[in-house]
Amino acid sequence: MNSLPWQVPPPPLIPDWYLALIKHHCKRYCPGSSGQYAARLLWQRGIREEQAVLSFLDANYYQPTPASAFGQEMKWAIERLKQAREYQEKVTIWGDFDADGITATSVLWEGLGQFFEPHQTLDYHIPDRLLDSHGLNKAGLERLRSQGTGLIVTCDTGSTNLDEIAYARELGIDLIITDHHTLPEERPDVVAIINPRYFPKIHPLYPLSGVAVAYKLVEAMYLDLPTIATQPLVSLLDLVAIGLISDLVQLQGDCRYLAQKGIQLLQTQLSNPTRPGIAQLLKLCQRSGDRPLDMSYGIGPRINAISRLQGDATDGIELLTSRDRVRAQALALETELANSRCKAIQRDLLRWVQQKLVFLDLSTTRVIVLADEQWPVEILGWVASQIAQEQGRPTILLSTAILPSDPHNTLPYTVPLARGSARSIAGIDLYALVKSQENLLHRFGGHPLAMGLSLPVANLDWFREGINQQFEQSYGAIADQGVPKLADLQLADLQVTVAELGKDLFRELKCLEPFGLGNPVPRLWIKNATIHNARNKNITDYQGNKISYIQTTFELWDATAHQGFPGVWWGHYQDDFIQNQPVDLCVELEVHTQGDRYHVRLIDWQRATSQDSVFITPDTQTGWLDFRQQKLTNERLSSSQNSQPITWLKQCPQTIDDLHRAYDQARQTHQKLALGYGYQPITNPQVWWSQLVGQAKYLARTRTAIAKCQWQAQWNLSETTAQLALTALSHLGFDCVQAAEILLFEQQGTPSPAIEKSYRMLINALQEAQFKQQFFCEVPLTVLQKLMSPNESNPIDPALSF
Repeated sequence: MNSLPWQVPPPPLIPDWYLALIKHHCKRYCPGSSGQYAARLLWQRGIREEQAVLSFLDANYYQPTPASAFGQEMKWAIERLKQAREYQEKVTIWGDFDADGITATSVLWEGLGQFFEPHQTLDYHIPDRLLDSHGLNKAGLERLRSQGTGLIVTCDTGSTNLDEIAYARELGIDLIITDHHTLPEERPDVVAIINPRYFPKIHPLYPLSGVAVAYKLVEAMYLDLPTIATQPLVSLLDLVAIGLISDLVQLQGDCRYLAQKGIQLLQTQLSNPTRPGIAQLLKLCQRSGDRPLDMSYGIGPRINAISRLQGDATDGIELLTSRDRVRAQALALETELANSRCKAIQRDLLRWVQQKLVFLDLSTTRVIVLADEQWPVEILGWVASQIAQEQGRPTILLSTAILPSDPHNTLPYTVPLARGSARSIAGIDLYALVKSQENLLHRFGGHPLAMGLSLPVANLDWFREGINQQFEQSYGAIADQGVPKLADLQLADLQVTVAELGKDLFRELKCLEPFGLGNPVPRLWIKNATIHNARNKNITDYQGNKISYIQTTFELWDATAHQGFPGVWWGHYQDDFIQNQPVDLCVELEVHTQGDRYHVRLIDWQRATSQDSVFITPDTQTGWLDFRQQKLTNERLSSSQNSQPITWLKQCPQTIDDLHRAYDQARQTHQKLALGYGYQPITNPQVWWSQLVGQAKYLARTRTAIAKCQWQAQWNLSETTAQLALTALSHLGFDCVQAAEILLFEQQGTPSPAIEKSYRMLINALQEAQFKQQFFCEVPLTVLQKLMSPNESNPIDPALSF
């Protein structure tokens, strides 16, 4: 449950011509559609001119930008490639090991393969993820030169590898750089550098990813030598779509056009498998290829899993480009199993990192920098992304493991390196922050939202302090208002009811695909709903083996629903939300990967902020009134019950004795017992602890006293858990003076070795107390009545007698 409030924009005033235009387009895919939801969504996203709407909805109305827009750089690249072709030079494609890099390599392998002889005058090389970092390296350059390479064409890499570029020149190797990552301050000494970062940000080619830039180079070759290629240029667009969407680029301008055209090709793979590896992957992940989610959640992670587990990514190229069905199917099966193993590792590593966050003061940390010698470096990017989103802070995760050998470490062999990945959040240029600490780094590269880096382990503390200071200098005004959060975590697009969910709404919204950055998946806000029949389980791989990654399924109901609508919450347990109580939810509407079945994917939930009707469960025979988890006043309750005398129980019981005392009081005074309490679950103990520590620091720094009862109520602490919390704080270096039920904190010492044990004792006690509170809030009223009036015909389950 997110602590930030959710908002839905008020319905805009949409012109009739605009609504008619959207309705006409949607009717082709959803005959019964009114177009109102799609129209509202597009209008809210600023697409309001007729031509802009037409080109957004239908790629055939869009005029793509030609490869010649890259100007002289593209001309130099084509001339050098033609020279290599004429003199039968060996050309090597230097790729990268992520999904964008692998698809870019595949595009150049097939595209340039129309002009060079594969494995003779054309080859490819991809660094090993487990041994190499992103980009060019000197050992690889030496090896390629010894094999006869005279020209290297990079893809998705190389722009900032200035030392390696100079070394390639010394070896006699020419370089054509195709890339989309951050540019160096001066143009590198290469034959050509084709990088859309040279364009202004409003240029339609600026958002291109590595695979799209590679495609533009091939496009230019096709135009310059129009009679040679036998494979149509557009046959590469399915690979382009996979890389574009997997790399999470802005799906605007030419990026959106290329993705739309590529998806049209991909959705034919199951019926006409021209790429048997992709067709088999789609079958294994139970997707059809007609939606961006099929790439971002299906093909993309599976391609990434290849190098994450085995380092070598060459199987990924063969998987995407091989026409041998037997070989392609075998590679697809291996890839599926690798992805299953990756999911389990990622989940375990995420928990590991979250445990480390407990001991980090998040109240003063702007950029999270964590390192551990046992972390596998190949998984850190995914985990850093999750932590960055959860904590609303740029996150850098590093592995200090010592590799058996690192031929690309240019530092003395005695200097151990920390290597890893960094991920940012909206509005924070992480590349600039990391570059500000360049003097402490070994290597780094990437773009404002994602990058890789390495540095000597001895520099870690200086790096951590320096990058946080740079954040304060660059974003201090924002930081003073609180750490920035992703805007889309607080804003839903449309408010709907459960009855509106289903095929018609899904198909209408599908008209606006592909979704991605710049055009995110619509988030739907549903008010005053209830969750029922929640069940969590581990997901399984295609062989039926359990993977340690949790999903919870549930049914969603509201006053409009005639039956429950299915939903899923990934990575959460059924106890992470409340059932049978009014809640507001943010969801995304999805279609099941098999068949015409629809469900919602839960993004976030909160207790209902307002209720159209009051949920009251009275029991007039025994005098019980059930107002649990509802925000009702005494006056409203008295009014709704005709001013009958009642005894309130507003504090959630901790034990059966607490409930007994209130029940006995109501009986003795002949009043109804009104259960008017609730509880606020601590869904993230690490965040709760960091906030508790942050308050203690503030109170110590300002010498402010606080009433113990107020402190306990604020943090939902009983006497037992309060004492455990004070003990844990003392082991963290706080001295707490207690006098006349007043607390005064002083921060004097340093953390003791006992902090971890005392923290665990506190969290275990809190979770036990939370379990009891949840029981008293969510158990049916009849069970509570049993606890108060047990007899032989109405026995109590001993397990409930805590």
